[in-house]
Amino acid sequence: MRRGIAATALVASLALAATACGGSDSGSDKSDGPVTITWWDTSNATNEAPTYQALVKQFEAANKDIKVKYVNVQFDQAQNKFDTAAGSKGAPDVLRSEVGWTPAFAKKGYFVPLDGTEALAEQDKFQPSLITQAQYEGKTYGVPFVTDTLALVYNKDLFKQAGISEAPKTWDELKSAAAKIKDKTGVDGYWGSTQAYYAQSFLYGEGTNTVDADAKKITMNSAPAKKAYGTWLGLFDGKGLHKADTTADAYAHIQDAFVNGKVAAIIQGPWEITNFYKGSAFADKSNLGIATVPAGSTGKAGAPTGGHNLSVYAGSDKAHQDAALKFVRWMTSAKTQEAIALKNSTLPTRDDAYTAEVKADPGIAGYQGVLPAAQPRPALPEYGSLWGPLDSELPKIAAGKEPLDKGLSNAELAIAKLVPDFSK
Repeated sequence: MRRGIAATALVASLALAATACGGSDSGSDKSDGPVTITWWDTSNATNEAPTYQALVKQFEAANKDIKVKYVNVQFDQAQNKFDTAAGSKGAPDVLRSEVGWTPAFAKKGYFVPLDGTEALAEQDKFQPSLITQAQYEGKTYGVPFVTDTLALVYNKDLFKQAGISEAPKTWDELKSAAAKIKDKTGVDGYWGSTQAYYAQSFLYGEGTNTVDADAKKITMNSAPAKKAYGTWLGLFDGKGLHKADTTADAYAHIQDAFVNGKVAAIIQGPWEITNFYKGSAFADKSNLGIATVPAGSTGKAGAPTGGHNLSVYAGSDKAHQDAALKFVRWMTSAKTQEAIALKNSTLPTRDDAYTAEVKADPGIAGYQGVLPAAQPRPALPEYGSLWGPLDSELPKIAAGKEPLDKGLSNAELAIAKLVPDFSK
């Protein structure tokens, strides 16, 4: 979910301009010819998109009456591009929608409810929590396509050298392990992130969240939340704990240190599996350890559920929506999800796609094991945007530029503007 997306090639940018819609270019389809639908894919243009392009060709070969215009759109631009296009009736027929976008676009009426349609004919095959996350006000607006969550990923060899036989189960155990690793190996045991998405697990560990959507209350400045962020802050200072990196390249610095054996453990998502294996520390894939994010003082452990759904544009005509529904069902089938997992090392959203061949990848098998602890997001259209204020304040707190209380109060004021009907 929270990944760096490579810049799209110029040809893709030109294609986006030329194919800005699915429904609005339907007039070019001949009545006796195939229906042409447009799919905006927001995956990594270099590492993942080629797999999807190949699958589009397979779909077309099996469905001669449907053509698919594939357009790769940069992830960090796609939400605004789709919002603009849908508002002017010029959106693609199918969007690879990040889970946080799905309820927001559903609220605006941009997506077709999929309950009872061909796209959700195998709804019972998908993990129930992922279906819930694709819903808004009781209706389902996306079919889970790929899923992810965060985990404690660690270097088994460095842990073994320090005499540690299993992954830490609490943050206190992680601090203790980091000190032992530093003593025995000379490298830091843990390097944390200052991004709000990565700090979310600390909130879950104290039984709280950024907001209580049901009670319409902002809770990220409550006593449990302050305890959670206090624990988060404490993991930047101590033996074997790497100091906070608040630079623009912090994500890359942390990732590079981990894959090359310069730090023993980080919190990371499965979108980096293929990149883990490219590092010197994990030339032997079996050296990659994956465990549930450590628990807080309540004994609870978990991390946010991320991923993407495939959603159908409500502004397309019936012929294009029917074709889009067929395409979505095919792209989310067990066979297709298995193929995607084998090529891209991403996590399927349905259990029957976790075949023996898929689970032979230790990264996928490891992340499948932590998925039960993943926490679904509340069906709040604004939820994804609530991390923005925290992304501004947490680096200042971690760098010692402002106290924890002041930073959380500042974030609370900013969040209150995003959900004005919520109380503090």
